[in-house]
Amino acid sequence: MNTHFLSNYKQIVFSVTLLLLFSSCERAVDGLEAPKNSTNPEVFINGFSAGLNYAAFGGSVPTAFQVDDEVTYGNSTASMRFEIPDINDPRGSFAGGIFFTDVGRDLSGYDALTFWVKASKAASIDLVGFGNDFGENRFETTISGLRVNTNWQKVIIPIPDPSKLTNERGMFLISEGPEDDRGYTFWIDNLKFERLGTIAHGKFEILNGQDQVETSFQGVSRTIGGLSSIFNMPNGLNQAVSVTPTYFNFSSSNPSIATVNAEGLVSIVGGPGNAVITASLESSAASGSLTIESQGPYNNAPTPIHDPANVISIFSDAYDDVPVNYYNGFWEPFQTTESADFTVGDDNVLNYTNFNFVGIEFSSPTIDASSMTHLRMDLYFPNAFTGGEIFRIELVDFGPSGTFGGGDDSSHRLTYTSPIIGGQRWVSLDIPLSNFTGLQRRGNLGQIIFEGTNIPGFYLDNVYFRNSQ
Repeated sequence: MNTHFLSNYKQIVFSVTLLLLFSSCERAVDGLEAPKNSTNPEVFINGFSAGLNYAAFGGSVPTAFQVDDEVTYGNSTASMRFEIPDINDPRGSFAGGIFFTDVGRDLSGYDALTFWVKASKAASIDLVGFGNDFGENRFETTISGLRVNTNWQKVIIPIPDPSKLTNERGMFLISEGPEDDRGYTFWIDNLKFERLGTIAHGKFEILNGQDQVETSFQGVSRTIGGLSSIFNMPNGLNQAVSVTPTYFNFSSSNPSIATVNAEGLVSIVGGPGNAVITASLESSAASGSLTIESQGPYNNAPTPIHDPANVISIFSDAYDDVPVNYYNGFWEPFQTTESADFTVGDDNVLNYTNFNFVGIEFSSPTIDASSMTHLRMDLYFPNAFTGGEIFRIELVDFGPSGTFGGGDDSSHRLTYTSPIIGGQRWVSLDIPLSNFTGLQRRGNLGQIIFEGTNIPGFYLDNVYFRNSQ
């Protein structure tokens, strides 16, 4: 068995030579058919299956995984033991990693990954699944919040579309942190792929099952999100499974207006005109669709003209931006706003969809705008206004403590209605900071919050504080 340490869960650059516990060498022979991938379903049965490697995630406890020959399921002689650290453990903040093969396996004959699990106490494992191979992770499949206790129980993770797993290297992945700040131990045994035949057809969604309409422009791209799948399990309960876009088969009703690739990236290539993006998985149509109403060529926001020496930039290609924590923190549970940011040429634009409210935070460090006189930004509302639209801008100062919620915060919200901000055009707002009368000071600004009524979404560019000098 080999153990490696990965520096990042989603994007990993691997430059070491992997040494296999069990290795084999296959040579291509001219005139002969290339060998087919192994259909071996075993991952861990009394030990590692042939060609299997383990790599720990960066930031995890590197020795959290061990092979255990004492706590096993049934007649097994060995199990996988994961020791979760206490909070603030200097060795790492969680336990987790991936089990992968150097040579892909053909798993198209199976419909689930199964295993038995028990724990030293009742707990909820953050993430388990398969399909992560420290590469493209094209068919990563996971379930979250797996509840376990001190009894052995069988876990079934459905394969959304087995026909696509003909060359899969990611056999298993797991990630778990402390529960109530304390560590514990759990064991996994008899980890393998199976053909159960008792998993009912899944229900699939894109865009959270919604039929969305979006006004856009030629040159804009966005990725389809809100992907989900639910399977009816052999016990009669439904199981939600997180899947990657490559499981879906996306299509466009009008490729001359908008195309969509295997990763769910929608590119508006023409216009004016409309195109509807839909998807299916296996033979089942996914709920949800995206109707693109292309307005034709994209019109960039006005180019800023203010002297960089008099500017504190939050988001603009014209200036150097200060550190920003996030442009969309997604404040649960009430926020619905999602980000579909895009780039046209050299112009990066923030794009907020399904809009109700959203916040930009810049608290590390906060901004001292005491010498600034205005807050400036460019807004574009791509959907036509029909009346009753309201747009609010709130500016928040974290007070002398410099900490949100420190008891000395202050804020003020300005309201704009549709006659002012219009629709389907760029609107440049150059707001005197004196208008934010509720701000007690401007020495520790930390947030800009946008709220909307009857506004499905908007583009945002060139957000900065400026001095009128």
